Amino acid sequence: MNITDVRVKRVGNEGKLKAYVSVTFDDSFVVHNLKVIDGQSGIFVAMPSRKTTSGEFKDVAHPINSAFREVLQKAVLEAYNMDKEKEESDS
Repeated sequence: MNITDVRVKRVGNEGKLKAYVSVTFDDSFVVHNLKVIDGQSGIFVAMPSRKTTSGEFKDVAHPINSAFREVLQKAVLEAYNMDKEKEESDS
């Protein structure tokens, strides 16, 4: 499975949430609402999730092995950083 497109929608610099991301796989399947979050240990990618009736959040879609999680996170963060740099150079 190949990541064929990553689209970033930045949300500003106020809070921990930095962007929403959509990732397309093999030009055939898209996952929306991945989040780029600035956490205590640095920036990371959170999978799309839904709040359950008990108040906890459960991932709706997620990688099932750490190798693909690393590939996905690398692609998302590269796209986020490129978008950030482009915006800063346009200012």
